[in-house]
Amino acid sequence: MKRKHRRLSVLLLAVLAAGTAAALVLTAFEDNLVYFRSPSEIAAWEASGERMRMGGLVKTGSLLRQGARVAFRVTDLKNEVEVIYEGILPDLFREGQGVVVEGRLLPDGVFRADGVLAKHDETYMPPEVAEALKESGRWQGDGEADGG
Repeated sequence: MKRKHRRLSVLLLAVLAAGTAAALVLTAFEDNLVYFRSPSEIAAWEASGERMRMGGLVKTGSLLRQGARVAFRVTDLKNEVEVIYEGILPDLFREGQGVVVEGRLLPDGVFRADGVLAKHDETYMPPEVAEALKESGRWQGDGEADGG
């Protein structure tokens, strides 16, 4: 094998290895990607088992505690989705406040959450939740969501 062909072979192997590594990294990123959806988007969504986040307001009068299991409804003031969560809720979780839940949509349309995030003070609302409320025409804030 000539020196020129050997260099070409090494170069092709290096390009192939770099391409394989890039494909593996992109696949790993895709597996960890969690999409955000509003209750209106979830209402039109078919349960696919994909992991996602949903944000909105905890509907007043919807909170039901049964031991460690909690059921409540999340709304964007246009549509609402029932959420079931087993575990300890954040201290600041309450009805009428902003919340982001992470989990999966079940075939019966119930959102099975394995994580719940509540807003941390009176002025904060997750940017995704504020955007969903603005899109639904129900935003009652000062015009801007405070993302931090």
